Amino acid sequence: MQLFDACFALLVGHEGDFQDDPKDPGNWTGGACGKGECRGTRFGISARSYPDVDVAGLSLDDARAIYIRDFWRASGADRLPPPLALLAFDLAVNSGPGRAIRLLQRAAEVPEDGAFGPQTLGAVTRAILKPDGGLDALCAEYLAQRALFMASLDNWDHCKKGWLRRLFTLSYQSTEIG
Repeated sequence: MQLFDACFALLVGHEGDFQDDPKDPGNWTGGACGKGECRGTRFGISARSYPDVDVAGLSLDDARAIYIRDFWRASGADRLPPPLALLAFDLAVNSGPGRAIRLLQRAAEVPEDGAFGPQTLGAVTRAILKPDGGLDALCAEYLAQRALFMASLDNWDHCKKGWLRRLFTLSYQSTEIG
C-alpha cells in the first residue's frame, strides 16, 4: 500500500477540500445544477457520483477507502509500476476506471474493452520491456491519449487550462513516486 499512499497524497492535493459551488453540476445529487441537493465535493468525492455520502462530513480516511475501492483497484493501478500507476489512478479519478483502462489499452496497443485483465497486463509488460523507451514511452503515450480524449470533450474550451495544468504537473510528480 506504500505506492497507493504516495499516489493518494498527490491526488488528494489536486482534488482539494470541501466546495459547494451551486454552479458545479458535480455538487448536486441529481447530477445537474438545481437537481437534487447541492451537497458539494470534498477530496474529489462528489455528490453527483456519491449521492448517499455525507460529502461535507467526509473524512480523509473515508475518502481514502473510496479511492482504493473505486479508483485504485478498479483501474488496475494496483498492478502497474510507478509512475504508470499514478497516471492510471488519476485518470480513473477524473474520468472513471473504464476510461483509464481503455486509454491504457490504446497506449499499449491492445484491443480496448475497458477490462484490466491478463491481455492488458501482458501488453503493458511488453511495452515496458521495449528497448525504444519502455516505461517512459508508454507513460508519454498514455498522457497523449488522455490529452486527446480531454480535447474531444464539450467543456474543453472552458476547462482546458486547468486540465492541462493538472496533466503537466502530474507528469512531473510521477517521477517522485516509487
